[in-house]
Amino acid sequence: MVEVSAYQQDLAKAAKLLPSSLTGNILITGATGLIGGCLTDMLMQHSECHVYALGRNRQRAEQRFQQYKDNPRFHFLEHDICKPLSCDTDFQYIIHAASNASPSFFQEKPVEVMRANLEGLTHLVEYGLQHHMQRMVYISSGEIYGEGDGSVFTEESSGYINILSPRACYPSSKRAAETLCAAYNQEYHTQIAIARLCHTYGPYFTESDNRVYAQFIRNVLRNEDIVMKSLGSQFRSWIYVVDCAAAILSILLKGESGEAYNVANDESNITIRQLAEKTAAIAGKKVIMELSDNGNTTPITKAVFSTKKLESLGWQPLFDIDEGLRHTIETMR
Repeated sequence: MVEVSAYQQDLAKAAKLLPSSLTGNILITGATGLIGGCLTDMLMQHSECHVYALGRNRQRAEQRFQQYKDNPRFHFLEHDICKPLSCDTDFQYIIHAASNASPSFFQEKPVEVMRANLEGLTHLVEYGLQHHMQRMVYISSGEIYGEGDGSVFTEESSGYINILSPRACYPSSKRAAETLCAAYNQEYHTQIAIARLCHTYGPYFTESDNRVYAQFIRNVLRNEDIVMKSLGSQFRSWIYVVDCAAAILSILLKGESGEAYNVANDESNITIRQLAEKTAAIAGKKVIMELSDNGNTTPITKAVFSTKKLESLGWQPLFDIDEGLRHTIETMR
């Protein structure tokens, strides 16, 4: 008998609450990443659509999606989104989740980060215009809100970004991509909605993901204590990837074209230090402080999201951060 992981059980629980099932063809870019992979899993297990998972690394995809290799509804497309699509399939739905959000890339590959966010979106929308696209969701980020003033971010918020900082490659190109979505909607009458994600965590993140949650989870899976290089005082909204995927699909099915929706769990607002402590406690480890200067951190000290607009679509999170972290660690073990 095949053991069902906590993650798979969570997928089934969340999928039951989706507003309807999808049919036809759906393209997921960034499919081997944390969010794209979860979207692929949810759609493969709990819909009737054909899922086209797009990614740059075939070997990673074969490992990540091994369970679907003989499923006629699953299709992998090896492709760099910075180049025009070379296939000829009609995708009724597209979810553009291809974007490198690892802080190390902001320092090492800022040009590539911007190109993926801008050129990638352009290639997809142009392809969709020629191939009967009905709806698209663009996966954006709460970093578009900038530094903020400490108040809760609503979809109308807008804060300062130092556009000449190399790190601005990510939030600035996400902002520009959102405007590009609005421009396509206005000029070409496309149906594009935007999902602005908070910090998302869960199993099956990539080996190159060096965001704090991934570092903490790797530590405890290696039976190590968590070593913190800063005080970890930054206050964040967090969301478990299964809740995040369900929210994105709710936006695809019920969201208004041209509108942006915050995706977060307002019951999971904690500091990075608290995240480390919760992760360590689940695994019976400790948090050790070794403070050092790190020029690669975000200047945003507080990023808390209002989710009233998303909840108006009927979506509700199912997993608080304690349960989500526990299920992540159990699944990856």
